[in-house]
Amino acid sequence: MTASCGLCERDLEHGYLCQRDTVALAGRLAQLPALASELAMFLVPARSGFGELVTAHTAGPRSPINEAVFDELHGNRAGDVVHSWRVDVQRERWPQHSSPPPAGLPADCRWLAMELEWIAATYPAAGDLAREVREVEAELRSLVGDPVPRRQRLGVCVAVTDDQGTVCGAVLSRLPGEPVRCRWCGTAYRTEQDLLLLQHYQPRESA
Repeated sequence: MTASCGLCERDLEHGYLCQRDTVALAGRLAQLPALASELAMFLVPARSGFGELVTAHTAGPRSPINEAVFDELHGNRAGDVVHSWRVDVQRERWPQHSSPPPAGLPADCRWLAMELEWIAATYPAAGDLAREVREVEAELRSLVGDPVPRRQRLGVCVAVTDDQGTVCGAVLSRLPGEPVRCRWCGTAYRTEQDLLLLQHYQPRESA
């Protein structure tokens, strides 16, 4: 029976999270504590001209703090989300153990990172875990003014995949600065000549 990645839905031979999304999740878990610690620096909004404070809301009385940042710090959403996943993963893997006590975001992120191999291979909710951590990262980045880079659409893959001349045709995209590689057939466009051919053979839109 063919499995699929719980996040991107790409076919897998086994497990619940593909290698690409596992690596991305590891990176997010490593970055979350630093992003969360930056929030305190943005609690008081930057000053604009004439010494006026810029607030998160334009309507009503001006507030001396950024209310969106205050809500995140006060509610500890990032910490609560990550800790809830740590509790669930531990319950699935070691049901005989009691739930871990609150340990703080950095400790919970490190713990989950050390269990990623097991999570990707064995944990049915791995896709949901990766999705929620991605959402938390995006939320924190938006608050500190460092949004997650968007993928660039480059066209479709023009690689021939069999001896009948079948063209892959999958959509190609990448994050800024990443190499160009088709996520479906694996073809890499490494050189300037490769990229020129890719552009040249893109399907022409009908008039």
